[in-house]
Amino acid sequence: MDDDQKKLPPDESEPTPSETTSRITPAHYLRLAKANLKSGKKKDAFVLLQHAIVQFPDDPVVLSYFGCIQALVDKKYRSGIEACKRAILLLKKWEADDKEIIYAQFYLNLGRAYLAAGKKQDAITAFASGLKYDNRNGDLQRELHDMGKRKEPPLSFLKRSNPINKYIGILLHARTKEIPKAKVKK
Repeated sequence: MDDDQKKLPPDESEPTPSETTSRITPAHYLRLAKANLKSGKKKDAFVLLQHAIVQFPDDPVVLSYFGCIQALVDKKYRSGIEACKRAILLLKKWEADDKEIIYAQFYLNLGRAYLAAGKKQDAITAFASGLKYDNRNGDLQRELHDMGKRKEPPLSFLKRSNPINKYIGILLHARTKEIPKAKVKK
């Protein structure tokens, strides 16, 4: 055998952004970004998605992940949330067999962007919307669980924001802090 026959096939590993971008697909970018996110490298994932959004500005999947990461890492909450919303609108026009699962992921990304912006109620609404498409999505369920559920207002027939409910709630909360826990004798 001569040297030409001994050559191995070209490496089929994932390309990096520094390689020729012509062979990098949106799926490649997303795979690399998700790998970076799993290993805690949010900034690296953000850089990858910045490259991806330049190459594929109308890809709803890239747009959704970019918006979420933009809110989390770059702290550009408004544009991150808008990107996530635009991705949901683009998905409606997109031909895909597994749209329900994709919608759930898009609402998860939107909810996370809202959380990063401190908009808890909007995040809850987004997570709940995602569960309408895939009620078994563990990430959506985990996000809602981690956020916790608020107690009912003291006077349930009044809105939570009603001043009477606010002041009763403050008094009840202060009272529970003042009452020392009883010591149990053994």
